[in-house]
Amino acid sequence: MFVRSPAFENGDQIPFEYGCHGSDISIPLIFENVPEGTRSLALIMDDPDAPSGIFVHWVAYNIPSDLQGLPENVPDAPLLADGIRQGINDFGKTGYGGPCPPDRPHRYFIKLYALDIPLELDPGLSKEQLLGVMRGHVIDEAELMGIYAR
Repeated sequence: MFVRSPAFENGDQIPFEYGCHGSDISIPLIFENVPEGTRSLALIMDDPDAPSGIFVHWVAYNIPSDLQGLPENVPDAPLLADGIRQGINDFGKTGYGGPCPPDRPHRYFIKLYALDIPLELDPGLSKEQLLGVMRGHVIDEAELMGIYAR
């Protein structure tokens, strides 16, 4: 399974428009080779280089397994089309919160998980809550990393 973006290559610079210094819109994503038996997908974007420890920028779950990606500028609504739910990021908001490093270039990891169950839970889960619910149900996972600097 793969997750990639038409906006940047793995390991490259995340364009300015996707960060807090630009338009702060969500990164377009493409999902490929989702394994058979996948009932839903989940997504977590975080920054392990934050001064206070890992900082969560996006939590989304119950993404349909046949969805081939997410468009740019996903609304910050708790419940999206196709039953997708969004959780709370570490900015205390629902949906995507773009890169906003206070000090130096940071790495941002977008992790996609293929699950053997649907996650028709209420919107608003934290990363930790989502990881707890997913435990034992991950079929495969993929990762995209980008770097963002002021």
